Amino acid sequence: MNGTKGSAPDFTTACIVMFGVNIAWIFFAIWAIWGIIAVAGTGWCINHLISYVAHRRAS
Repeated sequence: MNGTKGSAPDFTTACIVMFGVNIAWIFFAIWAIWGIIAVAGTGWCINHLISYVAHRRAS
């Protein structure tokens, strides 16, 4: 080994895909237990949370 280190791999795409997979099964479980209204409410809350974080990061 010559002592140099390469750059770390970019896992952004894998992170986004796994977020989608995880949110899908969570929504499916909520839908199976409480119904579509609970899924819509959860999605609405998550959307507002993401918007809030984006607004805070932009300021």
